[in-house]
Amino acid sequence: MATLPKATPRIALVGNPNCGKTALFNRLTGARQKVANYAGVTIERKEGRFVAPDGKEWRILDLPGTYSLRAVTPDEKITEQVLTGHQKDESVPDLILCVVDASNLQRGLRLALELKALGHPMMLALNMMDIAAKKGLEVDVAKLSAMLGMPVVETIAVSPQGIRALCGELESFAKTLPDQPPSALELQTTAPEVIHAEVNRILKDVMHAASERLDHFRSLSYQADRWVLNPVTGPLIFAILMFLVFQAVFAWAQIPMEFIKGSMEDLGSLVETHMAPGVLQGLLVKGVIGGAGSVLVFLPQILILFFFILVMEDSGYLPRAAFLLDRLMGKVGLSGRAFIPLLSSFACAVPGIMATRTIQNPRDRLITIMIAPLMTCSARLPVYALIIAAFIPDREVLGIMNLQGLVLFGLYIGGIVSAMLVALFFKHRWGNAAPNPLMLELPDYRLPNGRNLALGLWERAKVFVTRVGTIILSLMVILWFLSSFPGAPEGADKPEIYYSIAGYLGRALEVVFAPIGFNWQICIALVPGLAAREVAVAALGTVYALSQSGEQLNQALEPLIAQSWSLPTALSLLAWYVFAPQCIATLSIVRRETNSVRYPLMMAGYLFGLAYAASFLVYQISRLLLA
Repeated sequence: MATLPKATPRIALVGNPNCGKTALFNRLTGARQKVANYAGVTIERKEGRFVAPDGKEWRILDLPGTYSLRAVTPDEKITEQVLTGHQKDESVPDLILCVVDASNLQRGLRLALELKALGHPMMLALNMMDIAAKKGLEVDVAKLSAMLGMPVVETIAVSPQGIRALCGELESFAKTLPDQPPSALELQTTAPEVIHAEVNRILKDVMHAASERLDHFRSLSYQADRWVLNPVTGPLIFAILMFLVFQAVFAWAQIPMEFIKGSMEDLGSLVETHMAPGVLQGLLVKGVIGGAGSVLVFLPQILILFFFILVMEDSGYLPRAAFLLDRLMGKVGLSGRAFIPLLSSFACAVPGIMATRTIQNPRDRLITIMIAPLMTCSARLPVYALIIAAFIPDREVLGIMNLQGLVLFGLYIGGIVSAMLVALFFKHRWGNAAPNPLMLELPDYRLPNGRNLALGLWERAKVFVTRVGTIILSLMVILWFLSSFPGAPEGADKPEIYYSIAGYLGRALEVVFAPIGFNWQICIALVPGLAAREVAVAALGTVYALSQSGEQLNQALEPLIAQSWSLPTALSLLAWYVFAPQCIATLSIVRRETNSVRYPLMMAGYLFGLAYAASFLVYQISRLLLA
């Protein structure tokens, strides 16, 4: 993003979580936004810019969601400090834009009154007006503006036309802004009961409801929650949902996976046909196309997994799942508030660990961070999918379930159970935390927004493809070099890779990993896999392509490992990936979030220990049973 002139006024977007604030930010700024971190902390700082219809340029800062300026979490503390001018390298914004959910005005007005007490230029955006209208809620915008003493505009962040009134109001407001905002603002200590009384007085005058429509919406949510939050049917519904998700990951992904796989094979054959044999051809076919392509084929499965997570989030089910699991998680020393960070870790442990900032209790937050890598992230999925497809038959069980999907579901359950046991250990190790009741807002159920789903899937696909094109591709080129040189001596009777730098390294590591059934080819793949778990698949593709000759080079990786490994070895590698911390990015974010090297070292130590112990038991027991 280009550097903006200092004269460009800056708007601070403030609001409760789930009020549509970030959707409004995205609607205004589009791709013109920049993400960084606030000075001295790891909390994300999102700033963008947009040009109003009158040609005036604005900067917009999307602050972390908060319920009050009385901060209790790290995210809320940042919002408080930025607004008051006490955050390092951040000046007081020129204008505060408070975004409230028009269908839940009571909650948003509490924050609006606290912000008003700062005595700074401010506007109120009544967002989600379409949802309020469907519920039969009517807001007298003119009277609300008069009672608050500030401009109030209606917005619908999910609609292209939903910000027209906001842009028009900004044109007028720009003429009244002071040339220079104050250097600092002071928080006012108004008693909560005073704010509550003032909110009720305002709502009585400005809010009107068609009771029959509002009762209808409340009745629908209530009837659904009788089943979803029931202590008997609730966990059963949750288990069925999770089971269906992992069945779909295999069942729905087969056709697009076959298409990607065939396309990459055709591309490799095309390069081989039109390019002279040599070092460059080997690099392109085996290192670039073979390596990156063997990971890219798993993109459909990852997108299917993310689709279901986004649907549960957008429909309002996720907070209910957190509430439902609060009692169970409390038995292992966690609160239901840890559920959403842990669920995020199924996508990637990095944002999951960052999401623990919403956990108020420091001990609960640290335990959640320590067990987040045990949630089966999407980077493990390519490894699991490869091994399951090679060794587990693709057949139905009881006529309705897929055996491969059952095994995948079991691996996810294994990670969850292990995480709960580790949390229980840390609970006894670090002592019980003070009671901290879970308080969550349960939004009304709603149909997921198609645009939000599409944007979420697009962002995830972009991240995955970027990783394939940068980190994975770079590592594959390095691995290809290590696997190709110095080359086999004259008269050699083994594959070329056996005599390479990677071959020597793999055989050295094989001494350590032989008790858990890993051969030297697997050991080679584990090394680049430390940077990112999914790299292991690309590494195996490169290693086994270089280890074969003639027509075998054109064979897929699945039959190669099926012929080369025993079933105990495959099961051992699955067990290894349930636990092993093969992700430097995760350890790095733990270092940043805890501001200590102690905890990432502790995490790496206990996870590698669990991985080796689990693989050893699985390998040795399966050898005995299969003997």
